[in-house]
Amino acid sequence: MPTLTYLQAISDGLREEMRADERVLVLGEDVGAFGGAFKVTDGLHAEFGADRVQDTPIAEAAIIGTSVGAAIAGLRPVCEMQFSDFVACGFDQLVNVAGKLHYRTGLAAPLVVRLPTGGGFAGGPFHSQNPEAWLMHAPGLKVVAPSTPEDAKGLLIGAIRDPNPVCFLEHKHLYRRVKGDVPEGTYETPFRARTARAGRDLTIVAYGAMVHAALDAAEALADAADVEVVDLRSLVPLDEDAILESVARTSRALIVDEANATCAAGAQVASLLADRAFGELDAPLRRLAAPDVPIPFSPSLEEAVLPTPDRIVEAARELLAY
Repeated sequence: MPTLTYLQAISDGLREEMRADERVLVLGEDVGAFGGAFKVTDGLHAEFGADRVQDTPIAEAAIIGTSVGAAIAGLRPVCEMQFSDFVACGFDQLVNVAGKLHYRTGLAAPLVVRLPTGGGFAGGPFHSQNPEAWLMHAPGLKVVAPSTPEDAKGLLIGAIRDPNPVCFLEHKHLYRRVKGDVPEGTYETPFRARTARAGRDLTIVAYGAMVHAALDAAEALADAADVEVVDLRSLVPLDEDAILESVARTSRALIVDEANATCAAGAQVASLLADRAFGELDAPLRRLAAPDVPIPFSPSLEEAVLPTPDRIVEAARELLAY
């Protein structure tokens, strides 16, 4: 298998599906000849032409609305928000049109909204948000968040083939920092959690870039404890069984979330465990997330806001000692 970066794996998944299915098209701001703000779509315009790789105006509502229309017409649109923060500008089309289309009409809405998300690159308050909680709250939308190149490709292919609108969270901090073996050709990764590291003393639940922070923390704790890391991969649907089974084995749970703490994805996991795993716990549930503040521009202040491996280690030690 070739070794690809997280970014290359996403690009490879797009290319494979466009070759395999002529209904797949890409649209968004600067995704054509320029290759996208992060170069994820680089080369697609040259291979597939302007009809299937379409530059759009800077109008997120129009991008998502056009994608809904294309999906109804039988195509498989993959639209890009240049930064995930900007999806708020297209919320009516995403939440009230795409998300409710099947409920209202019985029609499928097979579209993917690609969302470059997260902090770690000094992008400031308008280019570093983690909007997954907004999306999880809207019925009819699926929400996935890969942490590895292999899963990024497989989850994207699965998202394109899914008959529902799928919000695909691709973490910008991982684009060129994370590499891994990626199968050639087409394959689908299921919308279910995976065990990124097996353990017996403590479960850390994470997704996206926080999976790597959790793995670093687990390694730092290796001499003191055997830590399990569960990579959610999918937030909607949420793999409740995988979470419950892990915590039943370890009896302790630390939930790590890069997003602002209030109403974040981690809160949903905590609610699940409080409701269905209370009797399994030997220590209180613990959440680690960003405070309810905008992400600062300053790299030092940004680091102070976002969860880090050191903070995960500290929280884990407190749970292990309880």
